[in-house]
Amino acid sequence: MVDYFHIPLSEDKQGRWYLELTYAGAALKNNWSLSDVGISFCSTLKCFVKKEDKPTLYVFNAVTQETMAIKENMSILDRKVSDLRMLVTLSCGFPVSVYCLRTPAGLEMYDCNTLKDYQTDIGTTLRLDVWDGWKEFLMGCLLGQKPKVQRYLSKEGPVLKYQKRVALYIAAFHGHTELTEWALKQGAQPHEAVGVHPCRAWCHEALHTDVSNCPIHAAAEAGQLLILKAFVNFSVLCLECKNAAGQSPLAIASKHQHKDCVLYLLSKIWSTVSFLKLSVPMRIYIKIKQWILRAQTRRCHKSQPSRARVSGAKVGDTVMVDGFTKPKMTSKSWYKAEDKSWHTAQSKLPPCKQQPSRKPIGSLPMSQHDTKKQIFTFPSLVDAKNFSEVQSYQQENQKKIAAPARKEKNIKNPYLPQVPLPPVSRVHYAHPQFYCTPPSGDCLLRSLFKSFSEHSGRTPRENAIYCLAVASAFKEKRWLQQLEIARVLAKRSISNLTVKGGPAKCENYPESVL
Repeated sequence: MVDYFHIPLSEDKQGRWYLELTYAGAALKNNWSLSDVGISFCSTLKCFVKKEDKPTLYVFNAVTQETMAIKENMSILDRKVSDLRMLVTLSCGFPVSVYCLRTPAGLEMYDCNTLKDYQTDIGTTLRLDVWDGWKEFLMGCLLGQKPKVQRYLSKEGPVLKYQKRVALYIAAFHGHTELTEWALKQGAQPHEAVGVHPCRAWCHEALHTDVSNCPIHAAAEAGQLLILKAFVNFSVLCLECKNAAGQSPLAIASKHQHKDCVLYLLSKIWSTVSFLKLSVPMRIYIKIKQWILRAQTRRCHKSQPSRARVSGAKVGDTVMVDGFTKPKMTSKSWYKAEDKSWHTAQSKLPPCKQQPSRKPIGSLPMSQHDTKKQIFTFPSLVDAKNFSEVQSYQQENQKKIAAPARKEKNIKNPYLPQVPLPPVSRVHYAHPQFYCTPPSGDCLLRSLFKSFSEHSGRTPRENAIYCLAVASAFKEKRWLQQLEIARVLAKRSISNLTVKGGPAKCENYPESVL
């Protein structure tokens, strides 16, 4: 088509012009077969010439093990690190106070410096690190798994409150209703700022401005309508809650072009609150409620003059000074963090008390002494060097086989969010139970599944999800037709693997040429 229509295509450092074919609402890939995706004789294909901007920077997320692409103008390299962190927060949904950015050499990047100060160039891959011991907690927040979040909560009071605010923020950004409901019940407020870690509370003057953002702002940025409704029903103060830039949730939703959220917030703001003999506009009602809350706070302080008012950092708290103290944002797992000594102390079992044996040792037969000696004596490993070489060779082969899967995991698949599936299958087998299955049938299927996973880099369930995700892109097709396309893609992926073989052939299946 490029030669027939004389379409000019080009590519440079900033981007490229390319030709895209679409059918039934889905963009066709070069390695797809026409028959596999349901394209028959006299079908109509649409041709587009599109421009793709190359990412200016890449950020590797140490929590999800994925690489995020930052597509901005070249001018971002002249801006401060704080501006880049705002873009990263919009991409991953983490509050700015839970992570830091590092250069490829491992140097921490501070908000007050520019990217040029760290010799950052186009295409540089930065690293996102979080607080030590928080990886599992943040992963549970991203997935919306309440039991996992509860398991990895801190035992310290100030850190626990901070984690609940972080959990509510991430749940609001990603639309996890169950986790949002739990965080609200735990006392986290949707119109309360996330803040910073207690060990950095003393340096509030040098903090990022977005630490004052609230979960309601995260829901408005991501366009999570259900979360917005839950927050407004919880407290109408969310409607007038403003971020560091002075923007309300309505302004934020309008900026990000979330039409449904804008209409809902407008209807709430211009509504009225009815009492017995009076109707008050929502804006006036919010001001009255804010005045009442301020009066109650002052009344509480005056009624308890003996108690000292303690806010912020206190003497004796852990203090973190940038560039001087030992860094605590290195993305250590919960099990390797230093502050888990209490857990190891609780997990240790008391020493076993030796029970006196009924028979004296000398009364045992000679054969029993020999067997005990044989049990506790280990033979010397003569071929240790050869064994280590074989083991390293096997590990290298496994790394080569799993390389395509890791390469595809680095950048998120845009189709996967369109396939609502449970995170874990409820059944143990991916096939129905047959009454006439031979005894060795189950072992055979398990070996086939294992072989498929080793060579393709995906489990059979992940392969089915991938095919459903690809088929769901054909939005102009009916659901049964999408299901048929997914079935053909799954069948072709297995046939290509068995016929052609090799992990390199399975990166972007099906392998037929368009």
